[in-house]
Amino acid sequence: MFIPNNRHSFALPKFKTFTVDTLSYKTKHANKATIEKQWFVIDAEGQTLGRFASRVAIILRGKHKPSYTPHADCGDNVIIINAEKIRFTGKKMETKEYVFYSGFPGGQRFESAKSLLVRRPTYIVEKAIKGMLPRTKLGDTILGNLHVYAGPAHPHEGQQPKTLKF
Repeated sequence: MFIPNNRHSFALPKFKTFTVDTLSYKTKHANKATIEKQWFVIDAEGQTLGRFASRVAIILRGKHKPSYTPHADCGDNVIIINAEKIRFTGKKMETKEYVFYSGFPGGQRFESAKSLLVRRPTYIVEKAIKGMLPRTKLGDTILGNLHVYAGPAHPHEGQQPKTLKF
């Protein structure tokens, strides 16, 4: 039995119960049949590596679309040109090191960003973007939608890519 005291007296509301026959809404998830992929060309010239990579990762993942679904590849295809002209802030060009390991004892190698940018400029951009994607099979699939080129030319003119500026 409910006995209200003087400090906290209130009346209990009476609720009517009813059932809903149908839903007035339905959650939609993107899948291979419903997504529409676009192609974008992004120029990396003069862009800061980390900020550039995070923006590209959002486009690859599809988070810029209202139909974003976390468990599906609903992102767009991205072509990055002029990867050799990417920029580092501070002294990272001289001090940042990339580590390579052959799997054998004594097989660990280090290379500075400066020398790696001369030797393999696309690797630096790909590695930065890959680090911002999920470490799953889905992340590997999403990374397949990324195409990085050192110079201004690319072989994807047939896809009619749109230019995207940051």
